[in-house]
Amino acid sequence: MHEGDFFYQAFVYLSAAVIAVPIAKKMGLGSVLGFLLAGILIGPFVFGFIGEEGQDVMHFAEFGVVMMLFIVGLELQPSLLWKLRTPILGLGGAQVLVTAGIITVVVLTFTSLVWQAALAIGLTLALSSTAIVLQTLNEKGLLKKEGGQNAFSVLLFQDIAVIPILALFPLLATSDVITTGAHDSHLWVDDLPMTIHALVVLVLIVGIILGGRYLVGPGFRLIAQTKLRELFTAAALLLVIGITLLMSQVGLSPALGTFLAGVVLAQSEYRHELETDIEPFKGLLLGLFFIAVGASVDFSLIAANAGLIAILVTGIIVIKLVVLVSVGKIYGMRSDNNLLFSFALAQGGEFAFLLFSFALQNGVLTPAETNPLIAAVAISMALTPLLMVMNEKFIQPNFGTKEQNGRAADIIEEQNEIIIAGFGRFGSTVGRFLQANGRQATYLDIDPNNVDLLRKLGLKVFYGDASRHDLLHAAGANTAKLLIVAVDDQEKALKIVETTKKHFPHLKIMTRTKTWNDCYNMIDLEVDGIYREYYDSALRMASDALHEMGHRYYPSKRAAIKFRKHDEHFVAQLAHLRHEQTLFLRERRQYIEDLEKMMLEDIENEAQDKELGWDSTTIREEFAPIVREQMDDEEGLIENDSNTPTN
Repeated sequence: MHEGDFFYQAFVYLSAAVIAVPIAKKMGLGSVLGFLLAGILIGPFVFGFIGEEGQDVMHFAEFGVVMMLFIVGLELQPSLLWKLRTPILGLGGAQVLVTAGIITVVVLTFTSLVWQAALAIGLTLALSSTAIVLQTLNEKGLLKKEGGQNAFSVLLFQDIAVIPILALFPLLATSDVITTGAHDSHLWVDDLPMTIHALVVLVLIVGIILGGRYLVGPGFRLIAQTKLRELFTAAALLLVIGITLLMSQVGLSPALGTFLAGVVLAQSEYRHELETDIEPFKGLLLGLFFIAVGASVDFSLIAANAGLIAILVTGIIVIKLVVLVSVGKIYGMRSDNNLLFSFALAQGGEFAFLLFSFALQNGVLTPAETNPLIAAVAISMALTPLLMVMNEKFIQPNFGTKEQNGRAADIIEEQNEIIIAGFGRFGSTVGRFLQANGRQATYLDIDPNNVDLLRKLGLKVFYGDASRHDLLHAAGANTAKLLIVAVDDQEKALKIVETTKKHFPHLKIMTRTKTWNDCYNMIDLEVDGIYREYYDSALRMASDALHEMGHRYYPSKRAAIKFRKHDEHFVAQLAHLRHEQTLFLRERRQYIEDLEKMMLEDIENEAQDKELGWDSTTIREEFAPIVREQMDDEEGLIENDSNTPTN
């Protein structure tokens, strides 16, 4: 490739990403689908900005997947990985074996292929896309949920399963091996007996574990002493690239090797530094990988075999969905998490490109058989973000939030003046405080596992969906005085408030919110009390920070109260302007400037007081009563301001 060609392709790739990704994000489709669409548009089969030579980018872009798994490994403590052993081996093993078996039977039933070719196809299509799934789940904040964790466990098992699948393919050969330049390899283990090969692999894995534990730390410590950030970045990249080369030379998955190294380094003091340095490269290369996948979709082949490829794509998705839902149900996953788990993994994976190529080279499959399958896998990968959106917007609201695992809502045996919806870390604190002060409440929670755990701890919590008016009625909402909405899911909180406003308008409502938009939505519904998560603890920390930096105690507390009062008033004003973007931003900037000016004036006044020679004892004796009176007055203003949401 000429230098001019390189810069031209770099310009095309970056331009496509910069244009397509923000549009896709704006439409709620996620960045992954944006990269895929960008690749499709600039590829040789649509606008043709990049030609056949652009397909070579795929080999370089796959390094983004390697880096992603290294960072994932850094996030996993070995103890956590050990805890995941059951879903990794159980869920992962069941999914791969059952899916491969069903696809093999289907291929044998509806085609004339021999069982060796059918098994190769089944094993390859049983794998899912690690890159797309993890990126999408992480982007949507779903990776920490049970469904996301189980999806990650299955993906990890699939990455490990690639190794024995690669070893099995030469044994399935039914025709002469295709000898191409791509097949000519120069691996260290090419001419070694199988037993020696296995020993070399074992020694390499043990070496990575021991090196990560005993050598990498001291090495990075020496590099850190140079205080050259770019040298540390270079060392981090060298570590990942070195492991990739080592794993490739013994015929193993580089992604698996770097993941193992990440797990080993998860307890290193340089874990966060490594993650920070590699993250930008990972993001850019992953984006390049997704663009390359989109550009590899051969639309001329699809047009010539439209019916066949449509059947293949539909078959892959439907079979995997059925298997995943069934496996998830057997393992006792709740319906919402099971749907997330199933829709996340219902596609082919990037390893299919490698495995089909390897099967072709070893005479297991022919080009006429692999080409439509590769196109179908690429399309199924491109459809993954759309499947996730469909699950999130249409399927979860109808199936995922009903009583889980066939469990009906509890019969509520008591009625109190206070109802608390959501008894997690937030709601439990509110409930315990009220109970300690002699106020009993009725507790509702939609998580059956949480309800069962709390009951074992002796807490009387009822299972049910508080957005249902019949459940609220059973909980005594018609005679209660106050509803506290403490659920974590803000969409669910909005539904609870709307239901309460419609059926129990007499109830006062206090609700927990997370983002500014959540707060605005609750203001629109005229909720009595709106409590922004972490707001009070943040103000308390800020006030204490002022005190630690030399400011007097009472003025620091007074400054926090003044800040809170003005901030609450400002949020209420902005709620009505948020749809007028220009005016909204102008008012927000003006508010920040006014608040900073007001606070700086207080600090200047305090400094002037110090210059008068007043010591801390005199200030406490002479001015503490006045400061306390001002604090009481300002707190009264906040409490009596019925038009302002209380935090």
